[in-house]
Amino acid sequence: MRITLLSDTHGTLPADGYARHLDWADEIWHAGDFGPLVADALDAFGKPVRGVWGNIDEAPLRHRHPKINAFEAGGVPVWMTHIGGYPGRYAPGIRAALLAAAQTARRPAGSPLLFICGHSHILKVVPDPTLGLLHLNPGAAGRHGFHVVRTLLRFQLNDGQISALQAVELGKRA
Repeated sequence: MRITLLSDTHGTLPADGYARHLDWADEIWHAGDFGPLVADALDAFGKPVRGVWGNIDEAPLRHRHPKINAFEAGGVPVWMTHIGGYPGRYAPGIRAALLAAAQTARRPAGSPLLFICGHSHILKVVPDPTLGLLHLNPGAAGRHGFHVVRTLLRFQLNDGQISALQAVELGKRA
């Protein structure tokens, strides 16, 4: 299963370079701060879109996507929220929720829980061996914010394993 992961589009998708990454994917995931019309634009690719709402997303999107999205894909348990922090600096309440998710997730031995969040606009891939998870933050694919380069992540999930993880730069923010 091929996944393209975006976050913090803030109402705009890049005019160049992003479509091929969405075409490549079996599923498109968005870690919040879609902004207006982006969810519809992602749906237009005709692939499943999984996401969570972010702090800028208004009621219509909050009815469409949850605050926390916990699911399994390709045999990998996934826990996604917009504001989550990262290993060593989790947002309030997140560490306890992740610990509970990691303890109850059915997964092959050695397979990590995949913890996904956005919000920081900083691309990060960080393992947390204490909780047995891999933290992914795709950075920001939109034009609003302090980030310099727009980014996303691509990866594959198969038989409980995460593979072929790629950080993709989409060009300058401006």
